[in-house]
Amino acid sequence: MRAPLPSTSLWPIGLAIYLLMLPVTGVVPVLEELTGGRHPGLSDFSKHLFMVANMLAAVLLAPLAGRLSDRLGRRQPIIVSVMLANALVLMVLSLDAPYGVHLLLRFFDGALHITALTLLMTMAMDRARDARKGAWGQPGRIPGMGRAMGVAGAGLTLGTATGAPLGGWIGQDNALHVLQAGAVLSLLLAFWVSTLREPGHQPATPLPRRGTKDTGLPLRELVVPYVFTFADRLSVGFIISTMTLYLRTVLGAEPGQIGLLMGSFMLPFALLTYVFGRLASHFRPLAMMMAGSTLYGLALLALAFAPLPLWWWLMPAGGVAAALMFAPSLVMTARAAGDDNRAMAMGGFHAAGSLGFLLGPLTGGTILAVASLLDREGWLAAFLIMACLQWFCVLLFLPRLRAEIRARN
Repeated sequence: MRAPLPSTSLWPIGLAIYLLMLPVTGVVPVLEELTGGRHPGLSDFSKHLFMVANMLAAVLLAPLAGRLSDRLGRRQPIIVSVMLANALVLMVLSLDAPYGVHLLLRFFDGALHITALTLLMTMAMDRARDARKGAWGQPGRIPGMGRAMGVAGAGLTLGTATGAPLGGWIGQDNALHVLQAGAVLSLLLAFWVSTLREPGHQPATPLPRRGTKDTGLPLRELVVPYVFTFADRLSVGFIISTMTLYLRTVLGAEPGQIGLLMGSFMLPFALLTYVFGRLASHFRPLAMMMAGSTLYGLALLALAFAPLPLWWWLMPAGGVAAALMFAPSLVMTARAAGDDNRAMAMGGFHAAGSLGFLLGPLTGGTILAVASLLDREGWLAAFLIMACLQWFCVLLFLPRLRAEIRARN
């Protein structure tokens, strides 16, 4: 009997990505309770390692997870397996243990999470590309790559935006409830993903024999979205660390105001990711990314000079610019990836972003430390350097955009 053909619907994958992202930012509001509260006497540096261990795993293992999936030709069984394993890791993480053990578990948590995220986004790519080829044999509307990446990106950003408020609510009485809720959610996700249909078994690509050429990733095409997502996520790491300190210590914003301001940045970022993902199918993604980076840099610089009331206008504007940069970078990655290395290309995208996120707080802190040694305020310099990084990306790839326009004309 012939198996039913897979559905072209993307919303089940978008929902899975959204739910997957919730535990990532859910631990942020209870970070102190999960570190210093369980291990009294920890230094501030040691507390930061709780987040660093998670991000470091993503940097190191995202491309490897993608490569494994591409070789096996499957996504779904791997995602289900890692979500079951992640449920176990989170439950063990909620138990008492030395801090070194907790950091090791956080590393495993990050590795399992990035594997699931990479492969879920690759499943969206699979659906779009195989449907476009007519591989599914189904009539009707099929998802384009821009729409597929828009849905996946919207799920990612919405989950990031709502995870922290949910984590604060769940962990208000006991921070361990956040980890336990994450374990339950991982089990539910394993079941949910097991009901999704892949576009059919993809034959595994054999490993190249010695002496033969391995085509590998098209790095010339992928370097553009990788660089932009690195700069984007580095600025996000700066926003949640250095910018938050600036709001609290210089502008005198209350914690509730800071949370709302972060929400005013993330909400348009999340909602417009889908819109700009669709538009990237009709306009040049590189031009959109460059426009987004230019506006994003202007917003960052304006924040350094703005009084607190103006932040309520500038933060949403920054979220719009961030979406204009992020969504096309996803589409460029999806288009550049070959049929044999989709997951590896997406894994590289997340590795570049995770590296940026990891370095964001370090960059902001280093700028402030150097300024302090020179007996100067470093806040303006920090904002200016972050803005210049965005503009540097634009200048770096401006010749490439001109070459694309000349070739088209």
